[in-house]
Amino acid sequence: MANQIIDPIYSSFLNQVVTVTIDRPLGSKHPKHDLVYGLNYGFVPNTLAPDGEEIDAYVLGVDQPVENFTGRCIAIIHRLDDNDDKLVLASDGATFTDEEILASASFQERFFNSIVLRK
Repeated sequence: MANQIIDPIYSSFLNQVVTVTIDRPLGSKHPKHDLVYGLNYGFVPNTLAPDGEEIDAYVLGVDQPVENFTGRCIAIIHRLDDNDDKLVLASDGATFTDEEILASASFQERFFNSIVLRK
């Protein structure tokens, strides 16, 4: 959605190659909630998001659990009702529609009002 303003904390990552540490690998269970991760999910080390934690990232297109991932930030999932946006990473050259991104992250994003933002 081009008319949405992207927080500069996140916008600097768009279209950049980013390395994330995966702390919730594909298929793992959330430590507190009844939630199974449908994607590899992790964080960008040494960053700070508005929620006080490191910036989170979903990894698309990787069908096995991994410990780390380096890929291109193709989008941001912006939560309209929360301050914890997510980077969306994929292998360089891989493309996903906004609908595919939201469907892939629906295991967690279904609890929020989220949209996909791109540059």
